[in-house]
Amino acid sequence: MKIAVTGGTGFVGQAVLDVLTANGAGVKALARNVPQDRPDVTWVGGNLSDAAALDRLVAGVDAVIHIAGLTNAPDPAEFELANVGGTGSVIAAMDRAGCRRLVFVSSLSAREPDLSAYGASKARAEGLVAASGLDWTTVRPPGVYGPRDIDYLDMFKAARFGIVPLPPGGASSMIHVEDLAQLLIALVPSSARVRHKSFEPDDGREGGWSHKEMAAAIGDAVGRRVIAPHLPRLVLLGAARLDRMLRGGAAKLTADRVGYMCHPNWVARSDKAVPRDIWTPTIPTHEGLKSTARWYSQQGWL
Repeated sequence: MKIAVTGGTGFVGQAVLDVLTANGAGVKALARNVPQDRPDVTWVGGNLSDAAALDRLVAGVDAVIHIAGLTNAPDPAEFELANVGGTGSVIAAMDRAGCRRLVFVSSLSAREPDLSAYGASKARAEGLVAASGLDWTTVRPPGVYGPRDIDYLDMFKAARFGIVPLPPGGASSMIHVEDLAQLLIALVPSSARVRHKSFEPDDGREGGWSHKEMAAAIGDAVGRRVIAPHLPRLVLLGAARLDRMLRGGAAKLTADRVGYMCHPNWVARSDKAVPRDIWTPTIPTHEGLKSTARWYSQQGWL
């Protein structure tokens, strides 16, 4: 099969390209700035608002893995343009090309769209996919970590100093980026068992990880015992304002993120698990966190 990938230069997208090219698949990928270090990928220059580029991307392919999207923004209105409008543009290009198979990467935050503009935009994008008439499957990843990730990097850095500030008490599921990449590719072949279904994958740990358990595991990955205090919502909102003052549009902690960080349950639901004969996770999170810490150190990030 020939597969088109959006978001191929991002954290998850690069892992997907690694697996696809290692398996000798024909791959086309969309990028604003075309990389020079992946000659085994057919790159299409452009973005999700460029209809001509999307037409070139989906021409002659058997399936699309739509990963591209905005996860953080100083202006919440940007989520609508990127996540909802961008998904609609991909669907329209697939319709024009007659390409029917779509694997769409959403987010667990779509379960609670009232908590954040990001989650609301992913929920609306899911609605577009469900109404598209395509042969679709939606994946809602939980917390995704691994080499190249920058979202969990600050927790690793904090753990090196022996303290990891946490949101109010709760639990979440985790998944290594390589396991997620394998899942997305495993879902490309269509069948009645995956068609028009939404899945919530995880690392196989029933009940997920409490915030304190995750902080302790990250501490273990960097060789430190950590103190992990829970911070109230108001303190996190104050920290978000400070981050905006210090880093401007590059701030990682935003008021929108605080909205879903404070929700107590981001655990993948068992009734939305992927059939085990289609995919199962292979990387235990304790081991994955340690290998991620080693990668960060090798890159000089820690």
